[in-house]
Amino acid sequence: MMNDSGEEVIEEKSWTRVLKDKFYEGGAFFMSIVLLCLIFGLALVIERIIYLNLSSTNSQKLLGNVEEALNKKGLESAKEICRNTRGPIASIFYQGLDRSSEGIDQVEKSIVAYGGVQMGQLEKGLSWISLFIALAPMLGFMGTVIGMIGAFDAIEGAGDISPSLVAGGIKVALLTTVFGLIVAMILQLFYNYLISKVDGIVNEMEDASISLVDLLVVHSNKPSRKRRK
Repeated sequence: MMNDSGEEVIEEKSWTRVLKDKFYEGGAFFMSIVLLCLIFGLALVIERIIYLNLSSTNSQKLLGNVEEALNKKGLESAKEICRNTRGPIASIFYQGLDRSSEGIDQVEKSIVAYGGVQMGQLEKGLSWISLFIALAPMLGFMGTVIGMIGAFDAIEGAGDISPSLVAGGIKVALLTTVFGLIVAMILQLFYNYLISKVDGIVNEMEDASISLVDLLVVHSNKPSRKRRK
């Protein structure tokens, strides 16, 4: 670009314009597929973050409410509290309370079985995010290989190994790999966050389940103590 005095002025491009130019330079086909991996991966990440945040429960408060209901109003009142509380811990509590009349062994089996179901719900979709993390760089690398083949075909057709021709072909071919690695790194960060979030909820589920069993043991022993008196 020239100014009024005839001097050349370098036009600065915005980062979005640069990113757009590099996207088209890398080849629209493979770059679009890698971009789809990012879009689908982020969609799953957002859905999982919302679901896991909604699954978080104040287990100590819930346990206190259940204990108070058991002592004052009975089993059905405690089950009603669990029914009206959101999250996997409340669902596990409900299953345990529902089997409390069958004995502590059945309560423990019910908690373990339903805990596995809830864990599966928490981990739902994570395998797809892991797939996109692995797929994005592989697609980028495939685009690079195909781009390199095209670059060597261009060199062969020109009949001349000029540095500019070789460098230009290699640069364009490597852009897909760079984009694929960037997508994989972004999704990997979110994936690790989701894994840590799931682990935290699972640990809380286990601790709360043990506390519930202890509470039911104490509650089931209360009538027998009255009979002894």
